[in-house]
Amino acid sequence: MLINYLFQHRLKVSPFKLVGLKYLAKRALLLSRLLQANHRQCRLRRQGATIGALVMINDAEFEGAVGRFSIGAGSFIGKRTFIQLHAPVKVGGHVAINDGVRILTGTHGVDDPAWQLKVAPVVIGDYAWIATGAIILPGVTIGEGAVVGAGSVVARDVAPFTIVAGNPAVAIKRRAECAFTYSPVRSSAVVEAWMGK
Repeated sequence: MLINYLFQHRLKVSPFKLVGLKYLAKRALLLSRLLQANHRQCRLRRQGATIGALVMINDAEFEGAVGRFSIGAGSFIGKRTFIQLHAPVKVGGHVAINDGVRILTGTHGVDDPAWQLKVAPVVIGDYAWIATGAIILPGVTIGEGAVVGAGSVVARDVAPFTIVAGNPAVAIKRRAECAFTYSPVRSSAVVEAWMGK
């Protein structure tokens, strides 16, 4: 559970020092958000989702079988995110999915006379960054360390360490391949209040 993880790995502060008081005040002010996030994760786990350690899922909407959703440690999902689960959605570790992203796993064939639902999974690799308002279409794999620009519509796979943008999204640059050490969840105000910067 999120609360247990944060408590066990909390930054120990002194209430008799100014910096300690600031952290304690942040914890108190953000307590309701922490409780909501913890409750959300517990509910998703009960429904069958696989959620790694220290994951922050803000007010996201899940449609379909939640048991098809998995997310790795250190990842972050922003507000107003919509995740469709007609097929599995696998999010790796240390992934940033910003506010308003839409991940779709179902569509209809435009030439199908019966207009039947076609489904395909979505995979997002470790250390990927999906920026605000991006749309990921069914069957897409976002490679490790790839970046999807804000408002982009991704209809095809994105190679590892590639930056894409636009509608439809096209490659615009390569990201430096390196051994990343950051964890996007650490930029969440709730997590920062407990673990420090």
